[in-house]
Amino acid sequence: MPPKPKRDNGPAKRPISITAVVDCVGALATGTVHGNLYLYDTNKAGGSTGLGTEELRTRVRRGDQILWSVLALECEAYTAIDGILIDPEVCEPVRKVYPGTDVAYWIGTIKTDAVQHVPYQIKFRLGSRDEPIVSTLSPSLVG
Repeated sequence: MPPKPKRDNGPAKRPISITAVVDCVGALATGTVHGNLYLYDTNKAGGSTGLGTEELRTRVRRGDQILWSVLALECEAYTAIDGILIDPEVCEPVRKVYPGTDVAYWIGTIKTDAVQHVPYQIKFRLGSRDEPIVSTLSPSLVG
């Protein structure tokens, strides 16, 4: 009996988590996340660089799922991601909430193999501030 032909469902989806750690007290005092933002991802072994900086370079390929989340450096400070500003031809992040909680995250799938250097910005809600604070230095996705 001949083997069944393999179905090509496109590239496999690799989940890559990007975590933003924000010093909320510092960001609220200065009005910026510059110097108060530390970015990490789970793809260091895959070639990501700049871990722990505002200019994280996350190595990706088409089909990868990217999950953005945020943590406050201070345990009692409020922080949330209000949006991810990125080229929609590359990735269109959407806000989701973990079932049974009010904990939000943002998720998107890389749409193309042609990712050279795609900068993005993160909009943060911090404390009781009415307007979001947008990251100034741009992390990026790289292929």
